[in-house]
Amino acid sequence: MTRPAAAGLGAAILLLILLSLLAPWAPIRDLMARDSTLAAEILIQLRLPRAILALFYGAVLGASGAAIQALFANPLASPDLTGTTSGAALGAVATAYLAGIASPFAMAFGAVAGAGAALALLLLLAGPRAETATFLLAGVAISALAGALTTLALALAPSPFAFYDAFEWLMGSLVDRSLREALFAAVPAGFAILFLLRLRRPLDMLALGEEVAQSLGHDIARLRLQVVCLTALGVGSCVAVCGAIGFVGLVAPIFARRLSHGHPGRAIGPACLVGALLLLASDLLTRSAPLGRPLPIGVLTALLGAPFFLWLVVHMRWRFVR
Repeated sequence: MTRPAAAGLGAAILLLILLSLLAPWAPIRDLMARDSTLAAEILIQLRLPRAILALFYGAVLGASGAAIQALFANPLASPDLTGTTSGAALGAVATAYLAGIASPFAMAFGAVAGAGAALALLLLLAGPRAETATFLLAGVAISALAGALTTLALALAPSPFAFYDAFEWLMGSLVDRSLREALFAAVPAGFAILFLLRLRRPLDMLALGEEVAQSLGHDIARLRLQVVCLTALGVGSCVAVCGAIGFVGLVAPIFARRLSHGHPGRAIGPACLVGALLLLASDLLTRSAPLGRPLPIGVLTALLGAPFFLWLVVHMRWRFVR
């Protein structure tokens, strides 16, 4: 990625963070004129955690999506293929089911436990030195099983309040999260992004074929294990706090590959920036939805992402026919 492109993305992200904190400006300005302490509390306790979560969740989805696509050599792969997102959702819903009512921190720790259990099951089924296709099949199987169990838990919810809270959490939301919850997600996500960026070169070599990458001194089995574990850590921690948000991990790497000249490993950095930009912009759009209440951000990303992929499929098919 060129320096002007990186500077442009960075400037756009900073602008969106500023808008996330201050927009709309008129109520904040009036509140600061009347009670500056209350205005500062709103900015720090409500607006800042939302901006932090959008920044880090989008960034880790973009970076994880690019790494997973490079690992599986499939431009339509996503972090969901490891099964950890579905496992985190199952863990959160199961916690709400057992408790009878959803507590944010209880659901967060339940989601982390679910993501960890899904990762452990993936490694147990596939083995740490399995082939890439084995990892893929095991991840799809775990996602399907966790999705079915999540639906069953919702259907058998002991209380309508637990059902509503769990269902709302599954749609994905950045609203009403505390600064502590934001840091709970941001620290593991930042750690995962940092170490995924260090895997850019071996992932680029993997695009030449596993034999070529091994001949250049890269341990492919170890690389697979690192990518899967880092993706599970980063995405699982954010899903634990905000719920599942789809399509960002698919869309961001597609744009990022144009900035990295087709190199799958080098796309991790641009995808990180594009993912953060997409989720920050989506969060701002949810506030302007004319529904009388904020639109769940997971619903908005799906509404925007699905038509994009339909267009992409039609475009690729048209190019193939021509």
